[in-house]
Amino acid sequence: MASKSRSRPVYSCAECGFESAKWLGRCPECQAWGSIVERGAPAGGPGARARALAPATPARPITEITDERIAFHYPTGIGELDRVLGGGIVPGAAILLSGEPGVGKSTLLIETASRVASTGARVLYVSAEESVHQVRMRAERTGALEPTLFLAAETDLATVLGHVEEIDPSLLIVDSVQTVASAEVDSLAGQPSQVREVASALIRVAKQRNLPVILVGHVTKDGQIAGPRLLEHLVDVVAHVEGDRQTALRFARTLKNRFGPTDEVGCFEMSGDGMREVPDPSALFVSQRDAPVAGTCVTIALEGKRALPVEIQALVVPTQAPNPRRVVNGVDSSRVLMLLAVLERRAGIRLSDHDVYVSTVGGVRLTEPASDLAIAIAIASASTSRPVGDRVAAFGEVSLVGEVRGVTSAKQRASEATRLGFAHQVGPDAGTVRQVLSGLGVLRG
Repeated sequence: MASKSRSRPVYSCAECGFESAKWLGRCPECQAWGSIVERGAPAGGPGARARALAPATPARPITEITDERIAFHYPTGIGELDRVLGGGIVPGAAILLSGEPGVGKSTLLIETASRVASTGARVLYVSAEESVHQVRMRAERTGALEPTLFLAAETDLATVLGHVEEIDPSLLIVDSVQTVASAEVDSLAGQPSQVREVASALIRVAKQRNLPVILVGHVTKDGQIAGPRLLEHLVDVVAHVEGDRQTALRFARTLKNRFGPTDEVGCFEMSGDGMREVPDPSALFVSQRDAPVAGTCVTIALEGKRALPVEIQALVVPTQAPNPRRVVNGVDSSRVLMLLAVLERRAGIRLSDHDVYVSTVGGVRLTEPASDLAIAIAIASASTSRPVGDRVAAFGEVSLVGEVRGVTSAKQRASEATRLGFAHQVGPDAGTVRQVLSGLGVLRG
């Protein structure tokens, strides 16, 4: 009976590794549905020990390891992408690029493949979602036609590896990892077991051949990368492309990077010719006008290490409705409600009988509390119909008692405001909100 029990299969979760003696529809550990898969019981039962084998390469002291195989970056030819990756692509690195559908992942990658191929290196672009003719049309539209750029439309893992053996590329791009399947795994493409097997095989080839591999990953409706969580642990770099469908602006940032920082942000603009780099996006989020207008204020926001001026606009309209409207776009609605209460209580600006609309210029989204002061100034300016000077930049967190608190990287924000010509900067050392509004001439009296 003991021998029979040891031969029973084991069920484990593909997301978190939880093991169970029977199959479950939902993992009790991570609450993921359909992630429990059957695994054969280990030979010798659960109490068996792994055998020791002689290593093929003996371990060496770290001081004796030379720098001949230390990772180095080589540029892709796209400056904003190199900024995000920490200087370029590292040979043998596995990069996972994710993003919402239609955000421009494939467009960015075909341009990256073209820039690398223009140096004479061989690049293999494997499309598991589109035909080679569709990819060629995009490459022709963006001017990405190069003789050393090879296209293949394959969904079988073994065939993809065969293309790698035949072409011997210097860069491999697979679009996408969720649509490639292995015949060795008895499940459909996109299932956790298939994604794990495909990713593991491609990463193993990347390490063995010192070949950089870029994998495109789908995202779920919650914005998370589809497939097992193990996928993000296997790769060296996890990059994400984000943007608003209503605007052409796109941001690329890294969530994990073993070869560089994770606080850099690349800025692109989607156009008919592809993804255009925006090395200095300062003018994208500030309106150009001849005279100052009431209800506007500029703040200095941080996107990674990059300081960006963002104009905040507000509109305050009297209403007879019992519940005034509070409409926001690009800022946190809960923080706007808090600022409205602070302005009414601490600055004496009556807003309970007015509709308030707050928005950012250019479709950028502000989430940091450093934009509180600029939002409060814009609302107060709109309420009193008194414009703020066009050369004023404000940044600071507003507390419930009306104080202006300090923010991170205040010196960097101030230097960026000075570089852009904002002569008057209102920062954390300005006192209370009432003092700030009085100093700017926004409050009546």
